[in-house]
Amino acid sequence: MSCKFERSLLSHEEHETIWVTHHPAIYEHDVEGLQALRVRLRQLRDKERTLARQKQREVRGKAEPRGGTFPGTADRPLHRKQIFAAALKRVNKELGRIHKLEARTAHVEAARRALALHRAAQFVRYPAAGDTAREGMQPLPRRWTVVSAGRATKITPSRDRYNRNPAAVCWRPVGVQAPGSEFNLVSLKIAHLRNTQAMR
Repeated sequence: MSCKFERSLLSHEEHETIWVTHHPAIYEHDVEGLQALRVRLRQLRDKERTLARQKQREVRGKAEPRGGTFPGTADRPLHRKQIFAAALKRVNKELGRIHKLEARTAHVEAARRALALHRAAQFVRYPAAGDTAREGMQPLPRRWTVVSAGRATKITPSRDRYNRNPAAVCWRPVGVQAPGSEFNLVSLKIAHLRNTQAMR
């Protein structure tokens, strides 16, 4: 249906309402404006549909005539109804296009966030422990036990081993039982030499 034919059937206000539903004027409206326009077009379409049905019932003799200035046939209200219905269809199509675009944008952003989370999960980065509240476990200096010369001379040789091999006698400070006890090696050597000279 051409715009010239629409202009011939509509009033000035109705034509202004229909004109904004054509390309490219329809793209200038936002979602709220299109929703308000859809409500207006539905009202106009329903009104013309009611008039067309009334005139068809009058022609068939099922209803009494109403309105002296109303045209005698139902062609005019039917054409007007088609104009409003076509405009309503264009508005609904534009609203559907906007909603699909918004949904697609939201899906793309959600997919990008999901991809970023998936990639971040492959490289887990644990935060640094940082400073503790206390000193924690710290290495202690090695402690050496210094044995005095008087104590180092008090040694108890193993007689069985001394009889077999006097040079292989294992000298140990008196009172030190554990083989892993630590003492000053220099003092032990001095004590060993003194005892060896005394035996000779």
